[in-house]
Amino acid sequence: MSVPGVGRAASAPGAVPSRPRRIARSLLPGPAPGANGAALYRRWWLPWLWTAPAVGCAVVFGVFPFLNTLLLSFTNARPLGGAAGFVGLDNYTRMLHDPDFWLATRNSLLYALIVVPLMVLLPLMLAVLVEKNLPGIGFFRSAFYTPVLASSVVVGLSWQWLLADDGLVNTWLRQAHLIRSAIPFLSDSWLILFSAMGLTLWKGLGWYMVFYLAALGNVPRELHEAASMDGAGAVRRFWHITMPGVRQAMMLVGTLTGIGSLRVFTEIYMLGSSTGGPGGADRTLPFYIRDVGLDPITGNAGYGSAVSVALFLLTLGLTLLAQRLTKEDQA
Repeated sequence: MSVPGVGRAASAPGAVPSRPRRIARSLLPGPAPGANGAALYRRWWLPWLWTAPAVGCAVVFGVFPFLNTLLLSFTNARPLGGAAGFVGLDNYTRMLHDPDFWLATRNSLLYALIVVPLMVLLPLMLAVLVEKNLPGIGFFRSAFYTPVLASSVVVGLSWQWLLADDGLVNTWLRQAHLIRSAIPFLSDSWLILFSAMGLTLWKGLGWYMVFYLAALGNVPRELHEAASMDGAGAVRRFWHITMPGVRQAMMLVGTLTGIGSLRVFTEIYMLGSSTGGPGGADRTLPFYIRDVGLDPITGNAGYGSAVSVALFLLTLGLTLLAQRLTKEDQA
């Protein structure tokens, strides 16, 4: 039985290891030279063991679907499988000359251009209102957050009932003698699109309000007190103190809302039916991908994959733009 530190294999503290031992340490995984404590008994593969579930999920549900979609975009694959032939850039050429694709792109971009600024500002104003510790303020915070807990389908069905020709909104407007005939919220293409935007805003206000409540807690109260003593009103304090203090949160909310707006599907489906509005005039890019790529009879999975790649590039461009704006703001 050998005792560590005794015998020919042991080396004195601070001694330089022999050349073969240094080579072995540099090639074989293990603790770094000079490691002590728990690092001496830690196996090199242990960190990989802990990260394996997350890495596996990312590969199976993220990397593989993306690579498969990219590969399918160069084929004429069918939704239900079967032989798929390589068609090169034909799907992308077809996409660039497809008026329905450009209509869906216009709807998605218009959705983002309108929803993102409102979703950045309205939850911030709501957070400022409910931030103060007043009697009963917890009830209002819970009420504003309640739509977040409801599923998109339930919310869509509720808005269908509200906006129908004989629904609550039109009935109330007629009884108030503000209109003579029902407003076609669910049959006019533009009103369907704007109604879907309103649904998205209503459902997301409470969620992003929580983001801003956390950010407002980091804004020093002394700045508001000093500005108030100097005669600054509530509007000036909001513009010059509150907004600069939560600028990073605004960038985050804008990025998340922009990505979500480009991916909107449920709102259009619930308010515009399965056709995406009259004649498909309100279809967004995800809606269009479903129609052209997943239809079991007329669908073309290859072309749908090409449109998916275009949606990915559009989303990536928006994310990179937001990242650049964030860096400029930090500089």
